[in-house]
Amino acid sequence: MRIYLIGYMASGKSKVGSDLAGRLDYSFSDLDDLFEGKYRISIYDFFEKYGESVFRKIESQVLHETGNLTNAVIATGGGTPCFFDNMSFIKKTGYSIYLKWSVPALVHRLKNIKRKRPVLKDFEGKDLMASVKEHLRSREIFYNQAELIVEPENDDLDTLVSTIIPNLKEKFPF
Repeated sequence: MRIYLIGYMASGKSKVGSDLAGRLDYSFSDLDDLFEGKYRISIYDFFEKYGESVFRKIESQVLHETGNLTNAVIATGGGTPCFFDNMSFIKKTGYSIYLKWSVPALVHRLKNIKRKRPVLKDFEGKDLMASVKEHLRSREIFYNQAELIVEPENDDLDTLVSTIIPNLKEKFPF
């Protein structure tokens, strides 16, 4: 089984995914890391050099390559489900979990991230709260297609993963 974590940038997909995979004795893959490892360039630098449309095409190819993984948790990029047939692929080949945060919480998290996010560059000089709200609104049509939606805002990592596992066991006997 493949479990795909989706959600806006800085929503904690990598941390949740790593912890969840460890508890399930599954492998863990971060789609951004797979991309950067395969192409030996940071996503930020790739965006700068080739643009978003080229990135999204290749990102989709990398996502489709995860279809070969078994017993895996995959953290997607924030935009991954929103392009091409990516959300259909995720739903067809795995189980999807949306980590849903409020806009104020996302803005707070984005202000404290260490990894450069290319999409944030588009928000420079603009009201970050309004920009994130608008951007999230355009993406939620995809995110809300997930089989499970969790709101991690008031939970620590341990509590959050502990609430996800029973939902998985209900759907898929381990």
